[in-house]
Parts: sequence; C-alpha cells; structure tokens
Amino acid sequence: MANVVVVGAQWGDEGKGKIVDWLSERADVICRFQGGHNAGHTLVIDGEVFKLHALPSGVVRSGKLSVIGNGVVLDPWHLIKEIETIRGQGVEITPETLMIAENTPLILPFHGELDRARESQNSVAKIGTTGRGIGPAYEDKVGRRVIRVADLADAATLELRVDRALVHHNALRSGLGLEAIDRDALIAQLKEIAPKILQFAAPVWKVLNEKRKAGKRILFEGAQGALLDIDFGTYPFVTSSNVIAGQAATGVGMGPGAVNYVLGIVKAYTTRVGEGPFPTELHDEDGQRLGERGHEFGTTTGRKRRCGWFDAALVRQTCAISGINGICLTKLDVLDGFDTLKICVGYELDGKRLDYLPTAADEQARCKPIYEEMPGWSESTEGARSWNDLPAGAIKYVKRVEELIECPVALLSTSPEREDTILVTDPFSD
Repeated sequence: MANVVVVGAQWGDEGKGKIVDWLSERADVICRFQGGHNAGHTLVIDGEVFKLHALPSGVVRSGKLSVIGNGVVLDPWHLIKEIETIRGQGVEITPETLMIAENTPLILPFHGELDRARESQNSVAKIGTTGRGIGPAYEDKVGRRVIRVADLADAATLELRVDRALVHHNALRSGLGLEAIDRDALIAQLKEIAPKILQFAAPVWKVLNEKRKAGKRILFEGAQGALLDIDFGTYPFVTSSNVIAGQAATGVGMGPGAVNYVLGIVKAYTTRVGEGPFPTELHDEDGQRLGERGHEFGTTTGRKRRCGWFDAALVRQTCAISGINGICLTKLDVLDGFDTLKICVGYELDGKRLDYLPTAADEQARCKPIYEEMPGWSESTEGARSWNDLPAGAIKYVKRVEELIECPVALLSTSPEREDTILVTDPFSD
C-alpha cells in the first residue's frame, strides 16, 4: 500500500493541517516526523476549530493511530496541556490512539529561556524564532546531552542526564546573565510529568515497521516548510531541523523505501513569518489585501505574516529538493477578485537572470523578482469541490503554476473546511 509524506513547499503556513486531516481518512497511521510545538496547524471541521501544535493532525480522526516520532523535539508540559484542550473538544486521546517514540528528545524550561535570551540580546541579526526552545533542544540532541522520553522511566538515569545538561547550560546562562538552573526543582518537575508522558511511550520504529508489513497506510506529517529547512532553507533564518521529505523516514525509524509519494503543500500566493529574505514580498495594497483575505496570522504566535505573489522559481526548487510528486494548491479563493495576478518566474541578481534562489544570504537579499502577469477572475472559487466549479481564469492560473514549477497539482483546497477540496490525483493510489 502507498505511504505518503506531506511537506510544506514554501515558508510554512501553507495549510498542511487541513490536508493531513483530509488525507488521514485514507490512512491508518499519521506520524509527525520533525519540528516542535512552534508548528501550528488549524483544522476546521463542521465549523469547529481545532488548533494543534505538537499533536499530529490526524488525532481528530477516530480509529486512527497518531505518532510523534523521534525527529520531533517535545515539550512534555505543553503536550499534556494540548491533549487536555483537545479532549475538552470531544476528541478521545488514549495510549491506543497516540504513541510517542521512546527516543524523542524533550524540550525543558531552560531551553525556552535560552531561546528568548539569545533572541533579545542578539544585536547582529535576529532569527525571528518563536522562543519555544526548539533550537536549543535540537542543539542538545546533537551535543548528546538531551533528555529523552525513555530517560523519564529511571530516576538514576534521569538525574545523570540532567547533571550532564546543566554543566553546559549553567555555563551558558552565566554568560547571558541568567541565574543557574535549580537542579532539584527541575528533577522534581520531570518526575511529576513522567507518568503522564510514559503512558504514551512506545518503540515507534518497531510498531511502524510492523504496520507497514501488515499493509497499513502510513501518512507522514511535516511541520514548517522547505524554505525553513536547516540545510536548504534561507539560512540562518530557518528552523533547527530538516523539514524536507528525506527526513520523514529518519524521523520515525523507517527506511527510505517506506515513502511512496511526496505531496507538497503550496499556497496560491506566498507568505512568511519572522525575519529573512522574501523576494516577492508586497508592501502595498495588494499585500494588505492578501493578508486580510487569507487571515494571515500565525496559529502558534499570532504574528502577522508577510505576504507576496506566488514564487514559482522557489517552489520549483523545493519540489526538486523534496522529491515532490504532486502539490496541493491551497487558498486559491484568496485570489478571487484580483484584476491582475503576478507570478515570479525567476530573479535578477547584479544584472544576471537566475531561475533559482542562490545559497549565499547576501545574494538572496539582493535578488529582485521577475514577474509574469496573468488576468485574474471575478467569480468566487470559495468552497469549490470540482473543476467544473472553478472559473476559467482560475483554471488557467493553476495550469500555469503547474508548468512553471514542473510538478502537477494533485489536490486543490478552496477553503479551510475539510470537504472543500478538489481531488485530481489520489496520493494513496498504488
């Protein structure tokens, strides 16, 4: 059976949550494979809004197994609070419906404190992090001093891991003018939260490989977007993990052969939260209109998103890097009513034309978009559920996007509602 990876193909906020939720009806298992609770997925189901951050988007579907993989960094206190919130909306979450990989790294309170202290004292160039501690937790993972879910099960191991982490962090905090961490208080906090987390702990790699052998369909859910990838994003204004599809298998403990189809989620225009280059960013009435019509405020932070025209050169680049087989084009309805639409087809850099965004940060900042113009449409596309419901101008726009990014459209989303989706190619088809 086909297994599908869903990744963002821009700077995040493309609408992955709705699409993962929509696809999860066809899946048996839904896995988060990277990122932390800096991600924010908003689902609208029968008019009710669910805001998810650490939980996989498939958790609102009954009868499905949701998995938090080892590629994620997990704030245990935030997770328990989120579980309680979602349960309060009538969603059942039990160890039978949610599993956390035993080797998942934990975000601790001092990670967030360090994140915020660095950002506030950085006089060179702010990264624009959410301050949730995601970056410092990934640093500790690579530095071999992180505390993992399995460590919560043994008091002696837990204390050893805490002591190792504090040697590093207290030295850092001293340099930043922060007080030393209260070791005993931290250990007490961890021991208190441990049973609430350990009830969900499992050898996820083993469970998933058994599910695969049994022919179950697995849906891999990414967070953020390819342009925030630690290696291939607009560095240093990126997240601290690999976001692209290649991380899906590593982030849950499966081989690359487990992935059969990669679906890239792409807005019909472009947005970005935080700092960093953005070639097609608009500072005019069109940019304001996109932001207002698209309700462009971050699910996690509430920050206003920067808005701009669709950048085909960037999406073509991310499709190649993630090995995307097809895209889901979201928020097409936000473009309703524009007389003229623009699509970026490349860049001008120091008098030369480029068809990709260069790696060097200074060159990225100097890239000027080269636009192709298309007529817009006056009819509404909101809520369309078939090609026949779309105006001719919208269909031409979609077809031109396909040509420019060199990748077919597999799905179209025309509102936040689950069923307002046009299926062109089923990613789960064998």
